[in-house]
Amino acid sequence: LDGRTFVLPDDVKLLAVPALAHRIVVKAEPWIRGVRSEAIVDQCLAQTPVPKARG
Repeated sequence: LDGRTFVLPDDVKLLAVPALAHRIVVKAEPWIRGVRSEAIVDQCLAQTPVPKARG
């Protein structure tokens, strides 16, 4: 957090895959097709709008 007392959207993007990917279990068929948990987290991040600053 670089000394901050708050989290930025870039912090979430940086840490989401290492924090969440290991918690997702990909079933055998998608795994064989190349679907990986890291890609699922990336896709969720890409589809989630970043909050706008107030003010």
